[in-house]
Amino acid sequence: MKHGKRRTHRTHRTHRTAWLAATAAVSCVLLTAGPAAAEKGVGGGTPAATPEVSGGQEGGSLLASAGGIVYDRSKNGSGPRTGAIAPTGTYKPPPCWYGPTYTPAEFKKEREAVWSVDSTGYEWDAKQRKKYVEGEPYKDFNMDKAGKGYWWTSFPNKSYPPGWDSCDKETFWVDKGDPPPADAPEAIDPEILAKLALAEIRVPGTKVSLAPEATTKVNLPTWAWLDGAEFKPVSVTASVPVLDIEATTTAEPVSLRIDPGTPDAETYPASGVCDLTKQGIGEPYAKGKSKETPPCGVKYLRSSGKGSFPLKATVTWKIHWVGTGVNGEQALPDGEFGADQDVVVEEIQAINR
Repeated sequence: MKHGKRRTHRTHRTHRTAWLAATAAVSCVLLTAGPAAAEKGVGGGTPAATPEVSGGQEGGSLLASAGGIVYDRSKNGSGPRTGAIAPTGTYKPPPCWYGPTYTPAEFKKEREAVWSVDSTGYEWDAKQRKKYVEGEPYKDFNMDKAGKGYWWTSFPNKSYPPGWDSCDKETFWVDKGDPPPADAPEAIDPEILAKLALAEIRVPGTKVSLAPEATTKVNLPTWAWLDGAEFKPVSVTASVPVLDIEATTTAEPVSLRIDPGTPDAETYPASGVCDLTKQGIGEPYAKGKSKETPPCGVKYLRSSGKGSFPLKATVTWKIHWVGTGVNGEQALPDGEFGADQDVVVEEIQAINR
């Protein structure tokens, strides 16, 4: 029995792969045929396996749509040095999910175009016609239910984590207001949206200001800080308009960890972790503070010779989200974003008089 199930599963995967290849070919035909042929689907794209991404600006909000999900990035980090947060711990992104993709007319157009290519084989095409046209269990692509629901399909996470191809349930119908079927636990919901929004968040780069700048001396405390105006909370909202659900994921900077790039160094504080204050992270050096201990910084105990030390500055971001039907903020694992910068350390030259 187990072997039979495995064979059935593999057979389904094989047919699904063929169908994806066919829909990709159909997509090219629809796209090159012009706007009339490439009718927009529920997912903001062409009626094919994976709708294309579209974008725009509405009321000052930067919008992008992919697979029925709309992302509002208007409160995201920006600039040439921004990057994605790396979640810490055992966090796992959603590998795949199901979401509303087609109206009846769009699904009919897509599937009939696949059949016309004749690349998925007579047997598979016949089974598909029985399922979606001849009433086993759907009839004529549910054309009589236009406006009363949507055809749902699977979407793989484009970062392709383990299990990205596990959402292998064939296209299914969900009436408006009804929950997805129980055998589709990966159906899109606010929590999945929150995690997808997290993947879209961009935070500022972490090149710290140093005093002395770039080149310092052995045993000289070097001050380090990050601009508070640049390091502030950022967020992205992900929504599925046709389902009237959304989630907003927010990242807030909480601390900076300094790794001097050599064990022959001391950090301030000793833990190497500088907490966020109202002014930012660390404190800018000012004239007259040369004899003070920096609240955030490093002291190198030997020179870097003819090279430099790769000081790494990593900011930890606290992540939380709120969403439709969810009470209060929900936590996600902290995230990190860091970068290296070269620091030259010279010996203090003694002067004989």
